[in-house]
Amino acid sequence: MTSSDPESPARPRVRTVAELGEDGVIALATSGVGPDPRVPVGPGDDAAVVAAPDGRMVISSDAIVEGRHFRFDLTTPEHVGRRAIAQNAADIAAMGAVCTAFTVTLGCPPATGEDVVAAIARGTTRGAAEAGGAVAGGDVVRTEQVLLAVTVLGDLQGREPVLLSGARPGDVVAVCGTLGHSAAGLDVLLAGLDGFEPLVEIYRCPVPPLAAGPQAAEAGATALTDVSDGLLRDARALAKASGVRIELDGALLAPDADLLACAAALGTDAERWVRTGGEDHALLATFPADAGPPAGWRAIGAVVAPGPLPAGAVTVDGEAGPAAGGWNTFTQDTEETGR
Repeated sequence: MTSSDPESPARPRVRTVAELGEDGVIALATSGVGPDPRVPVGPGDDAAVVAAPDGRMVISSDAIVEGRHFRFDLTTPEHVGRRAIAQNAADIAAMGAVCTAFTVTLGCPPATGEDVVAAIARGTTRGAAEAGGAVAGGDVVRTEQVLLAVTVLGDLQGREPVLLSGARPGDVVAVCGTLGHSAAGLDVLLAGLDGFEPLVEIYRCPVPPLAAGPQAAEAGATALTDVSDGLLRDARALAKASGVRIELDGALLAPDADLLACAAALGTDAERWVRTGGEDHALLATFPADAGPPAGWRAIGAVVAPGPLPAGAVTVDGEAGPAAGGWNTFTQDTEETGR
C-alpha cells in the first residue's frame, strides 16, 4: 500500500524549526529529559543547578559542525547527538572523573525539519544516559548549518585529576579501547563499500571506555588523555606536556582482524588507521613500571628521557612517526575526512 493509496493514513507534515519557533524547538529538544538527582534544577529555568558532591567540578566543552565534523549523508541525526555527547564524555574520563551533567546548544538553519531536531535530541539524551550523566539544559540558535556545542561537567569523587603532564621516564604507555576503527569506518562509507558495520558504527558514534578513566586514576596513572586526534598526535601532546619522549612498539600496535579485512577490501594500509586515525576516543595513559596497567588496558610502549630526540618526540620501533599525522581542525581537508 503506497502513501497515495486512499486507504493509507496520511503522513503528518514535518514542520520546520522556523514554523515551530524558539519555544517550540526548545520544548522538542528537551522533551526526553527527565528528572535526575544530580541535576536538582534542569531545563526550563534561567540556569541549571548541578550537584557537586566532591566540591570540585571537571569541565570541558567541544562542538561539532555539519560539513566539518559530520555529514548527514554518512550518518543520522540521532548518531550526531550521541557522538557529540560521547566525545565530550571522553574528555572527562581522561581526567579520571565521571560525567554528571551536559548542556547542549543546538544551532540549525530555519528550514531544518522538526524530525531532525527530535532525532538529535534523542541522541543527546541517550548519549548522556550512556555516559552516566544527564542533560541539564542548553540553548538553540539560528546557524547556517547544523551544529552541536556541548559542555560537560564531571565529578572526581575524591580523586586527584590525572593530567597530561605527569608521565615520567620508565613509565609504561598503555591504551584502553579501539584504535583506528572510526577512521576505517569513515573510509568504508566514503568508498561506498558494503559491510564492516561494526567499524561504521564506531565512526558514527564512538563508544569511549569511560569507566577506564577513573580505573586508571585509581591504579596510579601518571598521565592520561583520550585519543581524539590520532594516537601519534595525542601521544606527542602528552609527551610534550610531560617533558619526555615516548617509544611505541609496532608489534603491540598491530591492526586487529577487522581492520586487516577492511584494509584488504579497500586496498589500503591498516597501520595508518591505528596510528593516525582519531575519534575512537580510546584512552591513552602512562603507569609506573612496577605496577603496570590495570585489567582491560594493553601496554604499547614506554616513556623515556629526552635525547637524542627532544621532549615531545614519539617513535614507533625507533622511527619517528609522521609529523603531520592525526586531525588538525584548522588544516585538515574536510572532503578527505568527511569530518
